[in-house]
Amino acid sequence: MQPAAFDTALAATVQRYLADVAGPREHLSLLRWQIAQGHRLDQRTTFPGHLTTSAVILSPDHRQTLLIDHVTIGRWLQPGGHYEAADAFHLSALREAEEETGVTGLALHPWHMGGDLPFVIDSHDVPGKPARNEPPHVHHDLQYLFIADPALPLVPQLEEVHAAKWCDVTMLGDFAPKVLERLNAVTPPG
Repeated sequence: MQPAAFDTALAATVQRYLADVAGPREHLSLLRWQIAQGHRLDQRTTFPGHLTTSAVILSPDHRQTLLIDHVTIGRWLQPGGHYEAADAFHLSALREAEEETGVTGLALHPWHMGGDLPFVIDSHDVPGKPARNEPPHVHHDLQYLFIADPALPLVPQLEEVHAAKWCDVTMLGDFAPKVLERLNAVTPPG
């Protein structure tokens, strides 16, 4: 996406998310302020925050999720990373998931109805990287749901992750409680 198209798409995505998905305490104030100020949110050098995308990958029965042991952060998380130019935001998340886990055959979850509306937008603090002269800052993470077959082989990208593995979906509560809460609301018990 070209910068002007990116800005327009991000602003529209955030507005639609706030209108159609967000809970009563989700205001995304910093993200909305940065958009209004014209900050280059597609650049990782933009502070106080910039855009990331991530993939919450579920087994077809929604009982498992594919997680990575992140090298820098040192904990299990959903695959994702800094936004990389793509025709749609979920395609950036898809690329990150494929790169970090080696999983293939990912399908956008039916909840998205083939569109680019995030399941969750999570703005969170990150510590920064002194080696890159990065101060502590905020990642505005657009999170998308995908479905994959847990029987497929995994080939983790060892430069960025220590490992990738399928875990019980309840592990999302440790680092993505909004995702787990929303999943529980949209997933029929089974």
